[in-house]
Amino acid sequence: MAHYIGRNREARQTYGFDDVALVPGSLTIDPEDTDTSMDLGGIKLKIPFLASAMDGVVNVDFAVAMNKLGGLAVLNLDGINSRYENPQEAVEKLVNCKPEESTEIFQKIYKEPIKPHLIAKRVEEIKKHKVPCAVSCIPQNAGKFGPIARDAGADIFFVQSTVISVRYESSKQKSLDLYKFVKEMKIPVVLGNCVTYRASLELIETGAAGLLIGVGPGAACTSRGVLGIGVPQVSATVDCAAARDVYFKKTGRYVPIITDGGMITGGDVCKAIASGSDAVMIGSPFAKAKEAPGRGYHWGMATPHANLPRGTRVHVGTTGSIEEILFGPARTDDGTQNLVGALKTSMGALGAHNIKEMQMVPIIIAPSIKTEGKLLQKAQVVGMGKQK
Repeated sequence: MAHYIGRNREARQTYGFDDVALVPGSLTIDPEDTDTSMDLGGIKLKIPFLASAMDGVVNVDFAVAMNKLGGLAVLNLDGINSRYENPQEAVEKLVNCKPEESTEIFQKIYKEPIKPHLIAKRVEEIKKHKVPCAVSCIPQNAGKFGPIARDAGADIFFVQSTVISVRYESSKQKSLDLYKFVKEMKIPVVLGNCVTYRASLELIETGAAGLLIGVGPGAACTSRGVLGIGVPQVSATVDCAAARDVYFKKTGRYVPIITDGGMITGGDVCKAIASGSDAVMIGSPFAKAKEAPGRGYHWGMATPHANLPRGTRVHVGTTGSIEEILFGPARTDDGTQNLVGALKTSMGALGAHNIKEMQMVPIIIAPSIKTEGKLLQKAQVVGMGKQK
């Protein structure tokens, strides 16, 4: 429903994860009998979880560990892993600097040029463990980095920017021809990020193997505050899923969409898939893993931007291993661990045998869902805060 806001303009009501709830029906299923697998560009994933291409989340070791568990970690080719022979030395400087110095330190660290031989080296380091290799870069670098990564053995390539579109105008630089790039790469290409039906449909038509959905919802991203843009993730996912479905009915080619960012708990993941997503890409929950390179710190991809930083460094702490975060046993009660267990349990309670059925479960608008009857929980959290 649209609301009149003046000047003959209307604004549509949109919804995020905290605004909705999922409704159980007349069938329940043993969670162990649910199927969480999905296919992305011919890569069969046992679980619909991708780790964000952020330097505090994914390095070679993390990618190997995550991919062995059945998910997919994406390595950032614009980051420190392709700038430094020993990227962990750069991480130490990034996580140990004072908060008031962080933006300047980040910009300094990321001024080091990207080295093509390190792109190939990182891909080879992942592939030698016999797991899928996924890498990412911004559109401006895709034409150069894509072939290097592909020839080194990458299995899937992500092209990511704050907002991506098929039609890009610039008087200063030549834009990336997405149709040509997708065709010439010869390996699956995932494009992101977008939030609307029309943009999704146009991006799918390039031949993309998947789309990333979301602008600015991540815990370490400040795009919504700096630029004032974005759409809450439930509404964005529903709209982009509609474009996917229309394209599939028209052509018979199914292009998965991946809700990217804004999810902290298992409940958020469940709501994203119920909104129509085939998988989720998350950062901060994985930044808490023992294997994450950021040692409990997490920062956005645009944090070190030289002119207009659109990310920040946040301290998320270290709570467990990747396996505990994905499969448990949970050592916290806030829903940030055993994410796969939460998804399977929710699917069972909702009567969804697989991801496709989970995409069709009833959703209600329920802004009170997280506060109804939870007064004692809120009081306990406040009391713990005072104790500190």
